Amino acid sequence: MKTSLETLILPAGHAAAEAAAWRLAAGGLVAFPTETVYGLGADAGNAAAIAHLYAAKGRPAFNPLIAHVADLAAAQAIGRFDARALRLAEAFWPGPLTLVVPKTDGCPVADLATAGLDTVAIRIPAHPVAQAIVRAFGRAVVAPSANISGHVSPTLAAHVESDLAGRIDLIVDGGPVEVGVESTIVGCLNAPMLLRPGGLSRERIEAVLGLPLLRPQAEAESDDSQPLAPGMLASHYAPRASVRLDARDVAPGEALLAFGPARLPGLDAASAVMNLSPGGDLDEAAANLFGYLRALDAKGPRAIAVMTIPEQDLGEAINDRLRRAAVAR
Repeated sequence: MKTSLETLILPAGHAAAEAAAWRLAAGGLVAFPTETVYGLGADAGNAAAIAHLYAAKGRPAFNPLIAHVADLAAAQAIGRFDARALRLAEAFWPGPLTLVVPKTDGCPVADLATAGLDTVAIRIPAHPVAQAIVRAFGRAVVAPSANISGHVSPTLAAHVESDLAGRIDLIVDGGPVEVGVESTIVGCLNAPMLLRPGGLSRERIEAVLGLPLLRPQAEAESDDSQPLAPGMLASHYAPRASVRLDARDVAPGEALLAFGPARLPGLDAASAVMNLSPGGDLDEAAANLFGYLRALDAKGPRAIAVMTIPEQDLGEAINDRLRRAAVAR
């Protein structure tokens, strides 16, 4: 996509929130930090703005978007919450949890944003900048990750600028994000279902529900399959270099994305090494994941070898992103 847009970058603050709300109301695209990753916002009720968002990201229009709202009342105006969905909303909002629920009658979110589904994905972000922008705008804001579709998600304003400068109207710079992986998505249609692991662990959600989360019988197996929720395409979150998982050695020309003590054969020959968490802390690893993938990829290795990450807690979300990054493209 070629465009002559001049992308404005503003530091976070009251003026930036007002400018962002004005741009959104005018049908523009605004990138801003959430606690998970930087999001690319558009008016959730403006189909033309959403079409522009899909084009700016190069995102397939069958991949639904998450509507970000200011509070539970605003969420209930666009989605129908059963008792379990309401329990999760009250326990974890604002925060890194997205709930997929049936649309309300007359739901104002554009059909293009929900990819024609009869459900809507909703989140109340916890980041003060995101909250200020959504409140200043006064309506739902769809906000997928602010990067070219399928690429590594942005955790700094500089990552957004690298991918989308000249394609969007405004970037609000709120510094590095805290969580570092996208929100967890839970479908609340019949039995609660984990559609995408993310910044809120399965264990915490199941403790509130008092029952295990189901997993979908089948996810989108290719980039041509319609997913049930964002982040479910087979190839996603991908750097330019190929990704090799569960590495027990480092081959010549490879960069290493380490976790915990890094004592692998061939380490001295690695083109670059970055450690997600030398102490083996999964929260720290999640916060560093996308930034480190981008930094290693920028060094031009022939591949990125990734050490094994435990599957529990936020490790489930980290491994989900790495498996999608490693899919052959």
